[in-house]
Amino acid sequence: MPSTEPHPALCVVLHDVAPHSWPLYRPLVAFADHHQVPLTLLVVPDFHHQGDLRRNPWFVQAMEARRRQGDEIALHGYFHADDTPLRGDPVDWWMRRIYTREAEFYRLGRGAAVERLRRGLALFAEFGWRPAGFVAPAWLLGPGGRAAVAECGLRYTSTARTLIDLHRGRTYPAPGLVWSARSAARRLVSRGFNQALLAHYRDTPLLRLGLHPVDMQHDRAQRFWTDTLRALLRHRRPLTKSTWLDLAA
Repeated sequence: MPSTEPHPALCVVLHDVAPHSWPLYRPLVAFADHHQVPLTLLVVPDFHHQGDLRRNPWFVQAMEARRRQGDEIALHGYFHADDTPLRGDPVDWWMRRIYTREAEFYRLGRGAAVERLRRGLALFAEFGWRPAGFVAPAWLLGPGGRAAVAECGLRYTSTARTLIDLHRGRTYPAPGLVWSARSAARRLVSRGFNQALLAHYRDTPLLRLGLHPVDMQHDRAQRFWTDTLRALLRHRRPLTKSTWLDLAA
């Protein structure tokens, strides 16, 4: 791991950032600002075909203000919706209907993935944004999608457990915490599971906190994230993904 990085690091990553979700994140963003934590914002160009950023100038202005403040904007799918027909096999059904229904890039071929990535990058360019990273919805990026990300010149992508520097061809361990907050039972399990992960990854050089809009709708999840962030800041340096990769060079 990089010798230039003096302390273990922490990346706080907000997923599914879009016009409908940004108001939910505001209390967490205020908390991060109070503690001087830069955020990596995974922005969706047109969430579920109903959140086209060009129709939401207030949101674009909010993201630009965050970018100027030091947050990083990364591309997070295009629609964040899995519109590709099922293949009919059990694994495909499980991954795309049970594990998630939003695996937009899981089954896209290289050509379709390149077209969608370029479309997202072109939209961002209209706002003056040049994202370094792309993160697939649910971190599910098939072989065609991964080839497309590299072809489009993006610097990095992520899986659920790694950060991949596409320019240098290096994969860094980067375990992440994430909640499943859609039911009381899942929230109860998520708390215990993430506490165990915190202990297990106590000494990992880079830890990610992956927050989702639904987390912000439940007090237990919100408290976990703010308490965890406050505790981790005692011994971890908060960075965006791109800044961490700069230091890892």
